[in-house]
Amino acid sequence: MGNLWDGLTGTKRPGVGAVPLPAPEVRAALLALNGPDVPYRVRAASPGEKADLVAECRVPRVGLTLKARMRLVPEKGEVRVLEERWENRTSGPADAQYGRGHAPAVYRQWETSRDPGGREHRAEVFRFDTREMTDPLRDAVLGAGWVWRGVLRL
Repeated sequence: MGNLWDGLTGTKRPGVGAVPLPAPEVRAALLALNGPDVPYRVRAASPGEKADLVAECRVPRVGLTLKARMRLVPEKGEVRVLEERWENRTSGPADAQYGRGHAPAVYRQWETSRDPGGREHRAEVFRFDTREMTDPLRDAVLGAGWVWRGVLRL
């Protein structure tokens, strides 16, 4: 059973009786998530990123960049993940926002139109949920029998 802090950081534990796989297999499972139908890319981290793997997602339509830096800790059987996001909904850098930590969000765009009778109707024309990136990563880690530990600093 998790605690309050686990809920705030997005930490999840594998099911009871899960057998942890070796670290190279966990790494391979995360890299195997790459594909043409996913909105993110998982890659090896550069030395300056202080991680083993990085998942990145850019959504230019809403000015959003997501990054999940992951560090594998084999002796504890956990992947420590730092979730970061940059939002810039206008053209100026003064309005850019940065956040870190577990904070699922849904970004939507709506369009308003009028029917022949003059009534306004709103229709959702775009939707992106940040969990489209984090859930598959988390599920791969849990499926490998490891803990997905959300952190605020790597």
